[in-house]
Amino acid sequence: MEKKSGMYWTGLSPDEAREKLVNKDKSMRDKRMPLKQAVAEFIKDGDNVGIGGFVNIRQPIAITHEMVRHGFKELTLSWQSAGMAPDYLAGAMMLDPDRFSIKRIEMAYWAHEAFGLSPMFRYLAERGLIEIEDWSNYNMSARFKAGAMGLPFLPTRGPLGSDITQTSRTNVVDCPFTGRPIALLPACNPDVAIIHVQAADMYGNCIIRGTDCTCAEIAMASAHTIVTCEQLVAHELVVSNPKDVIIPFLAVDAIVEVPFGSYPGACRRHYYFDGEHIKQFHAAAETMRKEGRSDLLQAYYAENIFGVETFGDFISKFPFEKILAAQTAESFNYERLA
Repeated sequence: MEKKSGMYWTGLSPDEAREKLVNKDKSMRDKRMPLKQAVAEFIKDGDNVGIGGFVNIRQPIAITHEMVRHGFKELTLSWQSAGMAPDYLAGAMMLDPDRFSIKRIEMAYWAHEAFGLSPMFRYLAERGLIEIEDWSNYNMSARFKAGAMGLPFLPTRGPLGSDITQTSRTNVVDCPFTGRPIALLPACNPDVAIIHVQAADMYGNCIIRGTDCTCAEIAMASAHTIVTCEQLVAHELVVSNPKDVIIPFLAVDAIVEVPFGSYPGACRRHYYFDGEHIKQFHAAAETMRKEGRSDLLQAYYAENIFGVETFGDFISKFPFEKILAAQTAESFNYERLA
């Protein structure tokens, strides 16, 4: 098989990532800080930002709201499957690309299942405003796994027999052991990961309930990790069952307690997603995509993001009955995390 040449890295190179890991402060220290401080300290223009969660589950919405308020330029966004988190970032670019812009996305899926493709994605893609590298869910998980393991690539058969080899940096070579074709997937080492979890202690040990969503690999592959959590709990409770710790403290740089930090998306055992609000948000973006009118999207951001100081202020805009219904719908059959 012919080898591709000229491999390039869109985040950290494996050597850079390993150097940062070796030199990282791995002490068990108090990492609690305000969300505004965490975003300003750990995210920079031009960074590759790894996004945790899956579609509408545990998306780091509170972090993306703060990123929009802060403003960043020329970001690369990397994720497995996502919806609302990149939606908020892309919507900000649609409204004011001089204040917030995305250069590139590396992903498997940007949509909302029952709600269809993201209108923000369609707007940016149809106008050629972003670079797109297309993978599968397994491929992106393998890329983050390689990054977490400190390897430059992982071999897999995943892309073979598909057009993924034409839409990505997949390198197909002859296996030195079998002589058959094998695909090499380049590691993904983001500059910073943004992740929401159900619970964490002040040192950054994180508990995830339900689907892991490759979040541990994203955190371990990244130079820095910002985590928001539904509940900040005692260290003794978190480590009482060590197997519950999905993301270890040494991978985390900032921990912020943000109840409902994934809303209007869902967070297992805490709340279900708000389909009505998601549709409203998407309708505003779709109007801009189809008709060129930005007034609805401008109004949404003015009220819900720029018109508030904190994510708690955003949540307070929802009627209590709606929040209670979201909690009831999700928690009815679950034993709540203490």
